[in-house]
Amino acid sequence: MSSEGTRVRWERPDDLHAIRFVNEAAFGRSEEADLIDRLRVDRMVLASLVAEGEGRVVGHILFSRMWVETAGRSISSVALAPLAVLPDHQRRGIGGELVRFGLESLRACGEHMVFVVGHPGYYPRFGFSSDRASVFSSPFPPDAFMALELSPGVLDGVRGTVRYPEAFGL
Repeated sequence: MSSEGTRVRWERPDDLHAIRFVNEAAFGRSEEADLIDRLRVDRMVLASLVAEGEGRVVGHILFSRMWVETAGRSISSVALAPLAVLPDHQRRGIGGELVRFGLESLRACGEHMVFVVGHPGYYPRFGFSSDRASVFSSPFPPDAFMALELSPGVLDGVRGTVRYPEAFGL
């Protein structure tokens, strides 16, 4: 996928330093980059994608395994976190490209639901809904905690508590 000189692709081993740089620059701290490292060590990463532009990595998105604990079972789910774009490349649609490519990849891999904690004015454009997530117990503010069905109706009647991997420290 590409637009305006950027191309989204799966990460490669030689991207790891650039991915750390993008996340630290985008968030102005190392916590998100450290989270990515912990998720890798714990083998929880489902998809790690980069946006390339001007001959370098300018954006990154990570999807990891998480679960919904219901009264009778544990349902595999996906966490979108983090999404980062270099500050001088933001507001160019790169983040949107990463989200769309990632969601399509997850759908193709047979995943059914994705959760995100993020800006309530940004993620609904991709189909995320805080209303849809409101039936799940989580430690996050209700307007920032959102869910997306990759398979229509998969969340119908499902209630429970979200459980993130240990790497998140929740």
